[in-house]
Amino acid sequence: MNNLQIFMQLCEGFKENLIIFAVTLIASLPLGLLITFGTMSKFPPLKWLMKTYVWIIRGTPLMLQLFVVLYVPGLLWGWNFGTRMSATLVAFILNYSAYFSEIFRGGIESIPKGQYEAGQVLGLTRVQVFLKVVLMQVIKRVVPPISNEIMTLAKDTSLARIIGVGEIIMSAERFAKQGLITPLFSTGLFFLAMCGILTLLLGFVEKKLNYYKG
Repeated sequence: MNNLQIFMQLCEGFKENLIIFAVTLIASLPLGLLITFGTMSKFPPLKWLMKTYVWIIRGTPLMLQLFVVLYVPGLLWGWNFGTRMSATLVAFILNYSAYFSEIFRGGIESIPKGQYEAGQVLGLTRVQVFLKVVLMQVIKRVVPPISNEIMTLAKDTSLARIIGVGEIIMSAERFAKQGLITPLFSTGLFFLAMCGILTLLLGFVEKKLNYYKG
């Protein structure tokens, strides 16, 4: 097998990493915001349910959560998610939405309550104050910690191999079993390139938000 064929197989594997990354990010950000509203709710059952969910997710390894999502529904209810990729996506989304929710909560709670009161004095509802006054400040404050989580997500996609998803490291391990070690180490270049691009994009977003100095 020549180098081009090896490279193409690694690219095929890395496509799986990119799918996990993109779907998780797109789904977990809005879900994380909804969980934040739940943890900050004044309705005690909802608040404690969401807090318990976040506590469990943050307190257990993602690797274990992948196994739970893959096997537990079948053991308890006799059904599964159809494919290992589907189970992977569900586990990643549940995991990262919990982490994002805590980042959002910290951002929202960092805004002085006086801004809500001032908005209500001007005749705005609490929802309007949040959307028109608070939201952009929250976004600006949470971009750095969310950027760190996004970088972690990019690398965590490699964990999908433990439940049989053929991502790039699993592809490289097949070559390692044949005595070809170089492809395994070459996977680091793919992740370095991905994180480099993300660093530039997230830096650009952060710079764009600097127009707001609040």
